Amino acid sequence: MKKYRSLFISDVHLGTRGSQAEMLLDFLREHDAQTIYLVGDIVDFWRIRRGAIWPQSHNDVLQKILRKVRKGSRVIFIPGNHDDGLRQYCGQKFGGIEIKLQDIHETANGKRYIVMHGDEFDLVVRYAKWLAFLGDRSYQMAMWTNLPINFVRRRLGLGYWSLSSYLKLRVKSAVNFIGEFEQKLSKAAKERKADGVICGHIHHAASRQIEDIHYLNSGDWVESCTAIGETDEGNFELIRWLDIVAERKAKADAARNPNLEAA
Repeated sequence: MKKYRSLFISDVHLGTRGSQAEMLLDFLREHDAQTIYLVGDIVDFWRIRRGAIWPQSHNDVLQKILRKVRKGSRVIFIPGNHDDGLRQYCGQKFGGIEIKLQDIHETANGKRYIVMHGDEFDLVVRYAKWLAFLGDRSYQMAMWTNLPINFVRRRLGLGYWSLSSYLKLRVKSAVNFIGEFEQKLSKAAKERKADGVICGHIHHAASRQIEDIHYLNSGDWVESCTAIGETDEGNFELIRWLDIVAERKAKADAARNPNLEAA
């Protein structure tokens, strides 16, 4: 098991068909931390209101997180826009999990990072929630398209590929939105005299320097299966779990069929 000082996970969207709960469960089995931040949209209440999809793996993820609390990990949950109903409970604890609107995380080397979901800086979510719901429906349609595509890819021995993620990085308006979002959060961190900001919300994992601010986005567990880990030295690592799983599979296949690797 790999241990970090802190782990940051967001946008799991339990209760939806797209949630890769089994992938997250594998990740949690192999990783631990003194402090685990759940940076919003862990349970998708927007989707649950329309009819939940809740296999056993979704229950298992919640049970695994609670088990980590019992074993001594500090777990801080920062609700996002899809689980915003829990924001009324900020300042309270449930099952040992602390619920906060935002937090200031101090790294091992003394740097200060604001931890927030980030929807506060999404003007569509903030001022036109009906448009956000409409966008959510469109996103779900793109995710449904991923299912048959990846069924065929699995049959061909290929890895997971996301149409919605591909479009996000190709459509100019989406690329501009991501850039503006990153700039807004970095500006907010600078105004609060922080060294950086850690967020989720836009399902786009990143670790980059924006002027004096270290911008980190933990991505999601719907498309990319990413997280952020802080080492004991206070450094951050962007963990791309799909890539790690694919590498392990390739090594296992090569070990079983050494002649293929030689060819």
